[in-house]
Amino acid sequence: MSKDNKLSKIFLNGVITENPTFRLVLGTCPTMAVTTSALNGLGMGAAATFVLIGSNTVISLLRKFIPDRVRIPAFIVVICTFVTMIQLIMQAYLPSLYAALGIFIPLIVVNCIILARAEAFASKNPVLDSAVDGLGMGVGFTLALTLIGAVRELLGNGSIFGLDILGSSYQPMLLAVLASGGFLTFGLMLGVFNAIMNKIRLKRIREEAR
Repeated sequence: MSKDNKLSKIFLNGVITENPTFRLVLGTCPTMAVTTSALNGLGMGAAATFVLIGSNTVISLLRKFIPDRVRIPAFIVVICTFVTMIQLIMQAYLPSLYAALGIFIPLIVVNCIILARAEAFASKNPVLDSAVDGLGMGVGFTLALTLIGAVRELLGNGSIFGLDILGSSYQPMLLAVLASGGFLTFGLMLGVFNAIMNKIRLKRIREEAR
């Protein structure tokens, strides 16, 4: 396999095959909490992507120097550094979005997606592969959060990214922007995504069997 094909496979693995939200069902706490709008979902996903790329890259660079017995604390220190950076950047340049996301920005430190990729991938693979893995997982997480947020915002407010879509005559479904609506939307989208993936997988198996 060529280097470009390998990197493409790593990237698509995070976006589709092992999408952290719809396939691995990781990071469900921010998924439920911040996806009341598409913008919030996009902002949270972008912040997590920044942390994923940065922490994966640094951990891969240091993987041969970090003693095995202290690897988890070391990973958390690296992750904390990038979370602090994105927290300060958002606080300075995107204060309204930072206020909307609230406590879930610093809680990226303990997001299981970030630590899982550090432990399962970045600590065992070269720098470029690890950076691409972080990008793929981040993009997959961002797309999932933005999509869930867009659906909830459309049903709950009749808008997407604050733009009125359904008009003034639309009667908003308050349930969509409540916690219970988040669970329902996530569950339905999780089922649809996995049904599509399973059909694609079965189609490939049948084609290979011919």
